[in-house]
Amino acid sequence: METTLTDMLLESPVSEAEAPRDCPLCPRLVALREALREEHPDWWNAPVPAFGDRGAWLGIVGLAPGMFGANRTGRPFTGDYAGILLYETLIKYGLAEGVYRERTDDGLRLTGCVILNSVKCLPPANKPLPAEVANCSVYYRGALAVLPNVRLLVALGQIAHVNAVRTAGGRQADYKFGHLAEHRLPGGLLLLDSYHCSRYNQNTGRLTREMFEAVFERAVELRAGF
Repeated sequence: METTLTDMLLESPVSEAEAPRDCPLCPRLVALREALREEHPDWWNAPVPAFGDRGAWLGIVGLAPGMFGANRTGRPFTGDYAGILLYETLIKYGLAEGVYRERTDDGLRLTGCVILNSVKCLPPANKPLPAEVANCSVYYRGALAVLPNVRLLVALGQIAHVNAVRTAGGRQADYKFGHLAEHRLPGGLLLLDSYHCSRYNQNTGRLTREMFEAVFERAVELRAGF
């Protein structure tokens, strides 16, 4: 049975904070979305809802949907190369249950964590403009507001890191991004940085499986101190 936008929003752990299907905030992203709806009418082609556990203690801050990943399937990191490493790692550290099969009907379930993208719509060349990240922060803030158990954020890449810092009210100069860097944000949340699990970073060796797993191993260690 076809999954509709309404179905996905109902499944979102933060359905009351999700963007509408035709969110108008970013004209450049709207134009791309409308063009892709014409070209690929069977794709998701809408703001991608959060995915995970309403009671999550860990929030994973991503960048934005990939064209052949979440923009196509409607679930974060589903259908693209980055999702393989991410979901296999979450399963290994007890943050997901099931088997990731690169599609939304695979039955995968996140436990104790939730994925929140900095930008909910596909940006051209996978590079959102700063204004687009700022526009979408209304949904990111709204999601965190209804996730009262989140105590730790893992930022996947520098854009996600900057978004997490700025939306918490911090000055970027005071929070330097670095793989496995740890920060205490205004308001009390912990922020743990990781290089993004993109195909490019994996293929170039900037991020290895061992490096990525170390981030989530550390996250689990930090949880013991909450």
